[in-house]
Amino acid sequence: MLEQLIVFSTLFLALVLFVWGRWRYDIVALLALLAVTVTGVIPAGQAFTGFGHPAVITVAAVLVVSRGLLNSGVVNMLTRQLSRLGDHPLAQIAGLTTLVAILSGFMNNVGALALLMPVAIRMARKSGHSPSLLLMPLAFGSLLGGLTTLIGTPPNIIIATFRAETGAQPFGMFDFTPVGLGVAAAGILFIILVGWRLVPQRKGQASREELFQIENYLTEVQIGEESEIVGRPLRDLHRVPDVDVVIVGLIRNNRRRPAPSSFEILRAGDILIVEANSEDLKELVDSLDLDLIGSEKLDEEALQSREVGLIEAVVMSDSPMVGQTVRTLNLRWRHGVNLLAVARQGSRLQTGLGRTRFQVGDVILLQGPLETLQETVSALGCLPLAERGLRLGRPRQLLLAGGIFGAAIVAAAVDLLPVQVAFIIAAVAMIMTNLLSLTEAYESVDWPIIVLLAAMIPVGEALEVSGGANLIAGQALAVAGQMPPLATLAIVLVATMFLSDLVNNAAAAVLMAPIAVTIAQGLGASVDPFLMCVAIGASCAFLTPIGHQSNTLVMGPGGYRFGDYWRMGLLLEVIVVAVALPLVAWFWPLN
Repeated sequence: MLEQLIVFSTLFLALVLFVWGRWRYDIVALLALLAVTVTGVIPAGQAFTGFGHPAVITVAAVLVVSRGLLNSGVVNMLTRQLSRLGDHPLAQIAGLTTLVAILSGFMNNVGALALLMPVAIRMARKSGHSPSLLLMPLAFGSLLGGLTTLIGTPPNIIIATFRAETGAQPFGMFDFTPVGLGVAAAGILFIILVGWRLVPQRKGQASREELFQIENYLTEVQIGEESEIVGRPLRDLHRVPDVDVVIVGLIRNNRRRPAPSSFEILRAGDILIVEANSEDLKELVDSLDLDLIGSEKLDEEALQSREVGLIEAVVMSDSPMVGQTVRTLNLRWRHGVNLLAVARQGSRLQTGLGRTRFQVGDVILLQGPLETLQETVSALGCLPLAERGLRLGRPRQLLLAGGIFGAAIVAAAVDLLPVQVAFIIAAVAMIMTNLLSLTEAYESVDWPIIVLLAAMIPVGEALEVSGGANLIAGQALAVAGQMPPLATLAIVLVATMFLSDLVNNAAAAVLMAPIAVTIAQGLGASVDPFLMCVAIGASCAFLTPIGHQSNTLVMGPGGYRFGDYWRMGLLLEVIVVAVALPLVAWFWPLN
């Protein structure tokens, strides 16, 4: 009884923290793991066995292999065809959603979305309509595509291993396909024909210029003969307390220099181009005895040169920027870039940038040296929101990557090798054949997801060994006792979807799988249809931006608000339930 109380309390607090979002989901998962370990619910010697779990190894291997495919040019070869879709939203949504679903079946769905999101934004801006029309369908398509294969999404891999723990063989590579493909096809058809029309169009955000309006925050100040800053380096300007200003340019002897060095020694007569609000600007001018000379004819052209440029990017879930501020990150001195603006949910933040804590999905505008700007954005864990140069690859690379990937698929599909072994071999083969470097291999692993899975798997076991899963299943059976088994199956599916809308989908699968198995055993039914419903439900989080990284990632660039997702997502979840239940019952009979 005490162990159950500990487990339920831990899970309740973990769910609250997941929804609150103050700490990243991998930290919350570790806290939950430590709670059930310190209290003795699971032995200390088993606390970290999750890091060697087949599901965790498989997810990591699939991420590495996906990077190898991307490097070879296989994926980019497909994306080149999107430029032929024309300007009508229907054609663009059909092409983008179908392609992202296909890619998501065989590579990480967040990776597939990240690859196509800049393409979608470019298409939207070129066509003159809001990116919001394309980005939510794109995100939902990536979730639907992951349903179709074992490696399409972490919940499928988790559910496959749970089946093995019941004494049966784990689900194979294409065991998810009959149900997943039917659900994905129905969902994508709905998105293309109806769903995108329900997405709110966020006007006034079709371009970076409209979104950030930099010129409204730019002005020029001149350093007078008596100013205390004369003869001191530029970086000393930032020592004025409680003032948020960004020095974006320096004019000396009528020569404009964007993003001057932090160590530039200032002279009398220098004109500084600064970005600041009126209060901070007044404090800076008064503190250092500067002369305000106006802001006429200042726009983005004043911020760029042959050596200095601007880049728009979105903060990814694994970015070191999440939860940090400009000051704690030391962006100017450590990375050599200026943060010019931050937009959240389609609106520019008006608070001082130095005090802004970054969130996943924030759109940022950076200024820095052109030759290192892309590398800096990558180091900061951000995704550039402009179509990057396509990596076409060479014929040998295309064939080699395709051959290695295909061999891993076949080996896992015919049970020649366990899926985790097959894809680890594929990952090592790609490294040894120079399709990707060792550094790229490690960088491609989504470590927060790995930690989340490794921590939540023992927590899920704690739910089972403490009797918590039996207790929940018993209550569910008491409610569903008078209903047909198919109705109980529907309850499991809907409950998993609801949980996945609130927490990470992998965590939802880990928590619901033991409950589903116990319910099936209580009914004397096969566990397979119940596990399939958990797999479907865990990957169909369409009501909120927090249930899946794909939804979070498009929130900023699309200008969506929290309540926008259910407009299309609610009907989509109804369609998923309506299509999935008969397919599950047909392909995976209850008896």
